[in-house]
Amino acid sequence: MPITEETYLIYDGSFEGFLTCVFEVYNLKLAQPKIIRKSAFQESFFASNLEIRTDPDKAERVWNTIKKKTTLRGKSRLYYAFLSGKVEVENLLLNYIQYALKSTSPIDSNFSNPTVLTVSQIAKSVGREKHRMEAFVRFRLTQDNIYFATIEPDFDVLPLITKHFKSRYADQKWIIYDLSRNYGIYYNLQTVETITLELPSNFDPVHTSDEFFSPDEMEFQKLWQDYFKSTNIPSRKNLKLHIQHIPKRYWKYLSEKQV
Repeated sequence: MPITEETYLIYDGSFEGFLTCVFEVYNLKLAQPKIIRKSAFQESFFASNLEIRTDPDKAERVWNTIKKKTTLRGKSRLYYAFLSGKVEVENLLLNYIQYALKSTSPIDSNFSNPTVLTVSQIAKSVGREKHRMEAFVRFRLTQDNIYFATIEPDFDVLPLITKHFKSRYADQKWIIYDLSRNYGIYYNLQTVETITLELPSNFDPVHTSDEFFSPDEMEFQKLWQDYFKSTNIPSRKNLKLHIQHIPKRYWKYLSEKQV
């Protein structure tokens, strides 16, 4: 029986889960759907709720359909915008997909449409964060001989930076851990896995301690800091320009800033 009242589709927060919800919007002919991740859901007396189980086959069918109706750039924007994790971004993207499926030509450059414009702006912000993470991640060698880095990006960019670091550091084991979202990616010299860690209560993600990191790393950190200190010319210091290129919120994870 078609559901005509407002319906919440609750999913697990994954991209595949979101695409499965999009599939069910069409499959169930939902008139007023709202897609919301389980972690953000709050019960409502005036709506019916459906918990959607992620289905890879349904997700793939939706993704393949989207690929036929958008350009490569449009598809990328949709994924980037999803990773922003913004409140109600799923419903913005549902509107974007519905608009794309109705259109007879690609909609990616139709910025007169508010949905297309907003998706593009969000995707641009996520892309900027991706590039900054690729530039500002600082690894430290642990006592287990694994290079370890912690980050706290505004957006969920780990899926976007995996390829960059796997290519650049193919001969080393490394972990990049997102403290904000409590998960990370681990490269074991062959594949990249998604992991979660229970960090020790006395672990300081900002400072390097010989309790967790190797003696060589302690020496390297000091050399790195001395190098930046010696190359800094106080009379040419331009703090405004410096902050423009390296926002302060990234400083605490930069080794050269721990002087």
